[in-house]
Amino acid sequence: MNKWIRMAAISFVAIFTTTTARAQARPFPSNDLQKIYERLLRQIDSIPIYDNHSHATFPDDSDMDAQAAPPDESSVIRLRDDNPEFVAAAKALFGYPYDDFKPEHAKWLIEKKKAAEASGSTTYWDGILDKLNIETCLANRVALAPYLNPKRFHWVFFVDSFLFPFDNHSQTGKNGDMGVYIPLQEKVLGRYMKQEGLNGLPADLAGYQSFVRQTLADNQKKGGVAIKFEAAYFRSLYFGDPPHAAAEAIYAKYHSGGVPSADEYRAFQDYVFRVLIEQAGKLKLPVHFHSAVGIGDYFSLVNGNPLNLENVLRDPRYKNVKFVLIHGGYPHTLETIWMTAAKNVYTDSSLMGYYVYPSELKNILKQWISLYPERMMFGSDAFPFNDAVGAEETFWLAARSARTAVAAALADLVAEGAFTEPKALELARMYLHDNAAKLYGEMK
Repeated sequence: MNKWIRMAAISFVAIFTTTTARAQARPFPSNDLQKIYERLLRQIDSIPIYDNHSHATFPDDSDMDAQAAPPDESSVIRLRDDNPEFVAAAKALFGYPYDDFKPEHAKWLIEKKKAAEASGSTTYWDGILDKLNIETCLANRVALAPYLNPKRFHWVFFVDSFLFPFDNHSQTGKNGDMGVYIPLQEKVLGRYMKQEGLNGLPADLAGYQSFVRQTLADNQKKGGVAIKFEAAYFRSLYFGDPPHAAAEAIYAKYHSGGVPSADEYRAFQDYVFRVLIEQAGKLKLPVHFHSAVGIGDYFSLVNGNPLNLENVLRDPRYKNVKFVLIHGGYPHTLETIWMTAAKNVYTDSSLMGYYVYPSELKNILKQWISLYPERMMFGSDAFPFNDAVGAEETFWLAARSARTAVAAALADLVAEGAFTEPKALELARMYLHDNAAKLYGEMK
């Protein structure tokens, strides 16, 4: 009897050891990595995308953003006109018959796009999404364009303009970038004031707060699904928490004229920022932040670091507000994914899909998947860079980069024994579609 017990015990230990060894993730992938990648990519290509961030537009539409790029800004190598990937995109989307964007060749593409714009039809941009298997797209815009189908393109509206109600001459003179940005913020604020029937700033802070809250509510009624801060272009993403009395005194002093000091303006902005966050929470509007490198010659990587938002994202008062760190905080991608440890914080891979090549995007996505895969989302940041290379081509580049990069990241993890191929496909669906669909209430 003892003999059989000993044999059974030995067999159990052997089975347990083998099972444990198979369950243990390895630091190096198995030899079938390439085949796993190919199998996953075939299925990942069929997953419809929910695009969390884009600027779907024609290049001459000034409503595409609340600001504009300063002239002669630097461009990363992948976004320069000679990138052959843009030609591949034009061929895939339009049957472009040339192998470069020489002016005499690019004219073919530009004329096709101009004709689509002139038609005013929503079928053009719907067709672009269909070709890329993008189901739904969030469009960051000052106002949703009539040529975008609201069933496919959902509106995210900008709110930075509420931070600049006073005399901004001291702001515009800081550098060439601010000379471009601040007048555009003033223009958007004026547009919102006209929308709410105001001929000038309200007489007191209570009236200004009412104007801010009502604008958010009215924009939501017009189809807005989230609010967007580009504040990192203007100041640090660290927002203090000044008392009401301090903001009230500043507003009373400057709403009719005069130039606030830098400290006064910052304190007022900090207060209004909190008003915007609270109202977004009440309206159940997710709050988006630009949290990455930026355009222009004077963008501060220190000010734009998403860790500056930690005091807001971790504030118990805002536990029911959904925050989205747009662009993954790039290059602070590791810091960003750890910010999503809070259950109400999300991030997306927009901008990275065309700033870096798939090999680097793979590494970022692999790290995110290994930590908090339920709070990472795809975003294209599709944007028109000129008349030839438009949002259409950047949609294509971002989508193809993301599908290949996530397939490679997941193939690595499967080949390393982290999880199975079915689990990998579940995680791919979460990233490309399900996480965003759940966040915006379109999927239970």
